[in-house]
Amino acid sequence: MSEYQLPAIEQLPKESASVKEEALTHLFEPCSTLNQIVVEEVLTANKTFSTYGEVIEQVRTKLLDILNANSSDPRVSKIIAAHPRLGAPKNVKLSAHSEAEQKNLKAASEEQAAKLKELNEKYEQTFPGLRYVVFVNGRSRDVIMENMKERIARNDIEKEKAEAFNAMCDIAHDRASKLLGVKSQL
Repeated sequence: MSEYQLPAIEQLPKESASVKEEALTHLFEPCSTLNQIVVEEVLTANKTFSTYGEVIEQVRTKLLDILNANSSDPRVSKIIAAHPRLGAPKNVKLSAHSEAEQKNLKAASEEQAAKLKELNEKYEQTFPGLRYVVFVNGRSRDVIMENMKERIARNDIEKEKAEAFNAMCDIAHDRASKLLGVKSQL
């Protein structure tokens, strides 16, 4: 998937902003808004961490704090929308991590691809400014599509924002364990 190696966790807070941002891009997705928040408020030079899991949990707490303080904060939608659509068309470039994570979602037929595209569109119409984010973790396309339908039917944008942030952090835990070559503890 990727030859990238995460910096030693003990050194990460002391690294340059660009090194921190590269690590964050591998753990999450490319997102300057998320990177700025994490670099300025989580990965500060005076902090120490013993695991990437600790960093990710502090990011989760920070994101949920932002959401709880003001769910209309424009940074919320920018961070969530940085995540790729599930089952994105072949002409859309995904990160190596997203490509691997979404391999089970590849449509076996044009009809399945059209269904997933339709669900993505319905989700984004129901929740303007958001993308459907879920920790796929090997689940089938049918299971994921059923989850999308349930979340659309629930029609609760505040819960969607929290679910998206939590899913992003769950994904980051999984990516960290793969990049570090250890078994996930989730």
